[in-house]
Amino acid sequence: MSEFLKKIEVHNRRAFRDYHVRERLECGIVLVGSEVKSIRRGSANLRHSYAQFRGDELWLIGLNIARYEESGSLGHEPERPRKLLAHKRELFRLRQKSEEKGFAIVPLRMYTLRGRVKVEIGLCRGKREYDKRETIKKRDQDREQRGQSF
Repeated sequence: MSEFLKKIEVHNRRAFRDYHVRERLECGIVLVGSEVKSIRRGSANLRHSYAQFRGDELWLIGLNIARYEESGSLGHEPERPRKLLAHKRELFRLRQKSEEKGFAIVPLRMYTLRGRVKVEIGLCRGKREYDKRETIKKRDQDREQRGQSF
């Protein structure tokens, strides 16, 4: 399989631990060539990133894409803000919902689709400490049940 068609996925597992995901939206992202090559190598980190509106545009802040060594001095800045691409009405709806108290826009995963890099963002509400414990407890119970059914 050629490198162009390979499915690359980068997950933000921390987002599912710290937030309740209410809605999801697939967005394009504006990248330079060395960033795309670095993502195809799997050198991207979504852990501390979030999306923020600047004017009418949605920007991804804190996404770390490691430098692509072969690009030399023409490379990219690893943590620069990157513009997300979505339809205007989707952005308008997302902006209205995100302005409610307690909501954040968090990237959930980054993947390639037909050679293009896509970012799945989520409209999220933060979990409380007891919610996190509840999630861990439920996961452990499910794991035990699956182990006993074999």
